Amino acid sequence: MKLTTKYLKSDLLSGMVVFLVALPLCLGIAVASGAPPFAGIICGVIAGIVVGYLSGSNVSVSGPAAGLIAIILVAVTDLGYETFLVAVIIAGAIQLTLGFAKAGTISTYFPTCVIEGMLVAIGIIIIKKELPHAIGYDKAHEGDWFALEKGSETGFFTEIINSINYAHLGAIIITVVSIGILIAFNKIAFLKKIKAIPGALVVVVVGIIINEIFKSAGSSLAISQAHLVTLPTASSFSEFFGQFTTPNFSGFTNSKVWIVGATIAIVASIETLLCLEAGDKMDHLKRYSSANTELKAQGIGNILSGLIGGLPMTSVIVRTTANINAGAKTKISAMAHGVFLLLAVVTIPFLLNKIPMACLAAILIMIGLRLASVKIFKHMWHAGKYQFVPFVATVLAVVFTDLLKGVGIGLAVSIIFILKGNMKLAYFFKKEKHHEGETIYIDLAQEVSFLNKAAIKQTLGHLPENSKVVIDAAHTVYIDYDVLALIRDFVAFGSKDKNITVSLRNFKDAYLMQDAVHVHSEDETLRKKPQVLEAQTN
Repeated sequence: MKLTTKYLKSDLLSGMVVFLVALPLCLGIAVASGAPPFAGIICGVIAGIVVGYLSGSNVSVSGPAAGLIAIILVAVTDLGYETFLVAVIIAGAIQLTLGFAKAGTISTYFPTCVIEGMLVAIGIIIIKKELPHAIGYDKAHEGDWFALEKGSETGFFTEIINSINYAHLGAIIITVVSIGILIAFNKIAFLKKIKAIPGALVVVVVGIIINEIFKSAGSSLAISQAHLVTLPTASSFSEFFGQFTTPNFSGFTNSKVWIVGATIAIVASIETLLCLEAGDKMDHLKRYSSANTELKAQGIGNILSGLIGGLPMTSVIVRTTANINAGAKTKISAMAHGVFLLLAVVTIPFLLNKIPMACLAAILIMIGLRLASVKIFKHMWHAGKYQFVPFVATVLAVVFTDLLKGVGIGLAVSIIFILKGNMKLAYFFKKEKHHEGETIYIDLAQEVSFLNKAAIKQTLGHLPENSKVVIDAAHTVYIDYDVLALIRDFVAFGSKDKNITVSLRNFKDAYLMQDAVHVHSEDETLRKKPQVLEAQTN
């Protein structure tokens, strides 16, 4: 995929927005994983610049993922961070191998209803996890947006209720002002035309100014450092490079390291493929991304990240969504966000450490509201129950478990509904509309599998006495052997009980149906307007 500067201006602005979203995520996920804060920055920079360039997607953005926190935390505690880095390298090598083996095609089997449900669920989780930051209370670790709390003292609603009891008025003021700015940039025509200044950047600048005013006035509304972005600072280049960590290569002989590496590779690959599918669905230009190319890019990224002390990475839906909503058109946006991360760490960490978390919470809450829009629920409802039920199941499962388990449950429900739909009657027969002596036409579907056997059997069993039936296979490519046997038996035996005359049309010679029935091709009654049985929708 060639780079183009056609959308350079909008891509750079999108990269700035993603940078603002990614910065606290990189730091928070690193600390929550038991790793040095700088490890998250390393991962974010490599994910942006290297993976962004190599990726097969125009809009996907990668970085440290909260979905890997539990795995990383246990592995770092058990192995030590330097040895854990070897597992990151192994994970990258496995992903690279999967890419060359073209294993990425598995992503094409994710149903739309499941992907849509995952996006809505992530939107709900983002809103839920950001509300404490928005009102100045963060009992959960800063930046841990995805991990739902476990235990009797916390839960989906408990943290929100507890956070209200410890709300900070200064943070609430900044959040309200920030959301107002973002809404204005989305609704007011004049502001919408100002493409050179993204609303998110204005939110950050205004948030810093408001909090500095609170501080200079000595007001109790001032937000403390605990609720501001916390970026590691270095006073010299030697101190800066001292934050990098090299892996303990003796870990290659440790079987536990290989198990952790394989686990990270599997989880990270699945999350990446899910995000890639979701990103393609949200892409305004409706382009398709190569899943195999993405796996290769992620593999190279994880190898490099592990070599210099960074966390493992995946394609991340929060960053990707922020990128698309900010107007990104090409991969330059993802690369730019990586460059901005690097420059920020090197040049202006003191300024970034003044950004209130409430500002970033407001940005993410607006993203969450877009993902979990009521319009999506209405759209899936109108798509029918075979789409709506798996969609809702995925939403609930992801919200109350985690991303992978939730998607797994959604896929299971979707498969059940697919099987149920295939076992339904292919043609619905209504006795009151078909009287004795009429001619009934049954057109078989393009593919008739064993799952349709029960439906066809019930259809034939409900045919009225003394009727004429034409079974047409003109549009059929494949008919299962069991279904053919069922039709043969009905023609030879079942139809005689009700004095039903059966004609078969356009059946292939290979089906050997012609010996089972006389075809009434010259019957004048068959020249009348066909009465096709209605497709069952229930």
